Amino acid sequence: MRPAGGAPSVPGMGTRVALITGASRGLGRALAAGLARDGYGLIVDARDGGALDLAAEEIQEAGHDTVVAVVRGDVTDPAHRAALRKVAVGMGGLDLLVNNAGTLGASPLPALADYPPGELRAAFEVNVIAPVALTQLLLPLLRERGGAVLNVTSDAAVEPYAGWGGYGAVKAALEQASNVLAAEENAIRVWWVDPGDLRTDMHQLAFPGEDISDRPEPASVVPAFRRLISERLPSGRYRAAELMPVETG
Repeated sequence: MRPAGGAPSVPGMGTRVALITGASRGLGRALAAGLARDGYGLIVDARDGGALDLAAEEIQEAGHDTVVAVVRGDVTDPAHRAALRKVAVGMGGLDLLVNNAGTLGASPLPALADYPPGELRAAFEVNVIAPVALTQLLLPLLRERGGAVLNVTSDAAVEPYAGWGGYGAVKAALEQASNVLAAEENAIRVWWVDPGDLRTDMHQLAFPGEDISDRPEPASVVPAFRRLISERLPSGRYRAAELMPVETG
């Protein structure tokens, strides 16, 4: 594992490299572990450095022979985004960008009529502006290797759930940005994927004080993401539930 501030080990020739934002917990952490199993060198980021270090250590302790470059910081910070690009260049390029980092916004979920404009603005900064800016910065590297951008979205982007107006609006904006990027970029794949309701800290914030233990763990949908990436399906919107491999027995 490369501690923040050091020089990453360069993966061997032909090794694929993936950058996953928000990889300290939840879906980002589960995806990082899944991609490590598939042989990817990893660049992982999150604001919580301690949790990010622990996630990286667990990936390597699982016996995956891969480089895990840890870059602590906030994806809304241009200097942090530049640092992520520098690490990707140092690792020889980039094959996959997973824009997973996000924020729920106001919690408990307010009606749109009562949504604080400042919190809505902050939610757009994290969920839309930051991933678009990071994608812009990394597109030259992705084009060079015929890579892919994977943006994590939500059914709140397309369904009118009461209380989800703020989060739904930012995810709808991310989806349309993804849709346009897919139309503009022929050398790469662009996917936006709804993972479904999962047992994550963010989902718990949407239901403070409620028991969400009936929701599946993030790792349960990783096979769907691995299929999307390994089969290099066409650019577009996907639901993890529709991508799950069919079990035979």
